[in-house]
Amino acid sequence: MITNSEIQSIKQRFGIIGNSPLLNHAIQVAMQASPTDMTVLITGESGSGKESFSKIIHSLSLRKHGKFIAINCGAIPEGTIDSELFGHEKGSFTGAHEARKGYFEVTDGGSIFLDEIGEMPLGTQARLLRVLENGEFIKVGSSKVLKTNVRVIAATNVNLIKAVEKGEFREDLYYRLNTVPIYVPPLRERGEDVVMLFRKFTTDFSERYKVKPIALDDAAKKLLVKFPFPGNIRQLKNIAEQISLLEENREVEAATLAKYLPTEQSRLPALTHGLGSLGDSSDFSEREILYKVLFDMKRDMNDLKKLVLETFQSGGINSNIMSKHQNLFDDLEKTASFEEKKPTTTSSNLPLVIDHQKQNEELEDYDDDTIEDIIHEEDDNSLSLEKKEKEMILKALRKHNNKRKYAASDLGISERTLYRKIKQYDIE
Repeated sequence: MITNSEIQSIKQRFGIIGNSPLLNHAIQVAMQASPTDMTVLITGESGSGKESFSKIIHSLSLRKHGKFIAINCGAIPEGTIDSELFGHEKGSFTGAHEARKGYFEVTDGGSIFLDEIGEMPLGTQARLLRVLENGEFIKVGSSKVLKTNVRVIAATNVNLIKAVEKGEFREDLYYRLNTVPIYVPPLRERGEDVVMLFRKFTTDFSERYKVKPIALDDAAKKLLVKFPFPGNIRQLKNIAEQISLLEENREVEAATLAKYLPTEQSRLPALTHGLGSLGDSSDFSEREILYKVLFDMKRDMNDLKKLVLETFQSGGINSNIMSKHQNLFDDLEKTASFEEKKPTTTSSNLPLVIDHQKQNEELEDYDDDTIEDIIHEEDDNSLSLEKKEKEMILKALRKHNNKRKYAASDLGISERTLYRKIKQYDIE
């Protein structure tokens, strides 16, 4: 039976802060599983500290003197992950100028931590299953079966059961990995641990930069405990360091702390100043700008549908319909009154309007270039969204010195998705 003092000793050794029952239970399970060679699946939200549990398991196991390698499956491109994990032979693919050992061969006798296992491609999952069941693998470009004795510790922040139902994850691999499940609780389920962690981060900051540490009053502590922290420990540390840097008054009240907690509209940990509606404030994020553009486009499309429908129902364009929908044409570059324009060549994009023009004389004074302008503007909006997305990716990469892991986290996407976007936009 593992005692509470043993759990506290592990916390001190690995720098784990907190006393919540869920956290203590997770540590206890990790300690119990360590002496065995059983496969462990660690689940929990991103930023909750899953990698620390993999280190606990390896350090307390009989393999502690062997190698330990942590691999982020979501950060390795699909085309190279097999080579990274299992190795390849010389000439097996373009660029394979020499043979290479994979992680499963290098860590023979040790432990391998596969983070974000849910991002692993299905083909690689089949190879991994063979390693777990038989301890065998084959290098890319080879037919020779190799043996390895590696303990696998996996982690994920996605629901693998739902992934299995969608066909995105192998069911047999899931049950093979889930021999010993460990659930790492998110920060919002750890109660007063949030205050302890905040104190730890602010103390570390004060020691590093020789300043007086931040102290929270009771109301601020309650506010901190109530905040959900979707970014978990990373987000808490970010906020703690922001306050430690920016606040001259080291006694922080709830009102001061609230300025640093993100609003519901923006979950990124950044200093806020009572962000209002999009129309009333210029202090809003690029993501909110994109949302506004999308909503405006959707509204304009609905208005255009109404205009076309009323045109057909009324038998043509008349002044009442145009006055009702004049707002659709206010922002076009080529605006002119319908009375002053002459008939022009009909648009090939609107065959129904062409037929109606031939049948109804009232359309003789209608310039269908207006419809062409609307379609053109819609395309421009679509292109501007792609341009905006590329700009946001470039901005995130520059901010984090081209470290994709942190850039992806800042953008709210997985590293695999960021890699695809980088290839899509040809970003170097």
